[in-house]
Amino acid sequence: MYIPKIDFQLMVDSVPFLLTGLPYTIGISLITFVMGNVIGILLTVLGMLPSRIIKGVVRFYISFLRGVPGLVLLFLLYFGLPYQLSALTAACICFSLTSSAFIAEIYRGSIAGVDAGQWDAAYALGLPFSKVMRKIILPQAFRISVPALGNVAMDLLKGTSLAAMITIPDIFQKAKIVGGRTFDYMTMYILVAIIYWLLCVAIGWGQTQLEKYYANRYQVKPEARL
Repeated sequence: MYIPKIDFQLMVDSVPFLLTGLPYTIGISLITFVMGNVIGILLTVLGMLPSRIIKGVVRFYISFLRGVPGLVLLFLLYFGLPYQLSALTAACICFSLTSSAFIAEIYRGSIAGVDAGQWDAAYALGLPFSKVMRKIILPQAFRISVPALGNVAMDLLKGTSLAAMITIPDIFQKAKIVGGRTFDYMTMYILVAIIYWLLCVAIGWGQTQLEKYYANRYQVKPEARL
């Protein structure tokens, strides 16, 4: 029976090279997470308007981008357009669009979880819809959505590995280079898996701190964590 061997020395020697791709991994994740939130909030607000046409467009956008694999959309943007986007631009657009569809649904559910009395009280004070959303509803919805947004951030971070398919020199692409040079893909893929896991642990820590902050601010007992 074949038992794969792990070259720990190769792992140690390869860490500095793999980490040179970390700015791409983290940078793409941050940019697309921010853009995904901006687009997601916009979609959520548009979906609340009375126009059936706008609601239909928003629902189609969300349904389509939730249903299309990220790799397919990435290839469409990079290889399928009549003009050539840079690999970095294609990756940022792809992950921003796909994440925005999921984030829009997260905010929609979070807004639905805000007490209806908040809306009534705000409108009773004569506040316009835009100010009600910006000052009252969205801050409360964000608190509710923190755990789900943390999951999206982790999925985005891991999803950036797809960018290696279009030559983005992220940590996964660096691992492929070392694996091709040493013919030891097993060792390199285990190493890159550990790096991604540690990055996700950092995101999870940040999520926990946000939950504690909002729990203390609003005097809400945080949900039990596994």
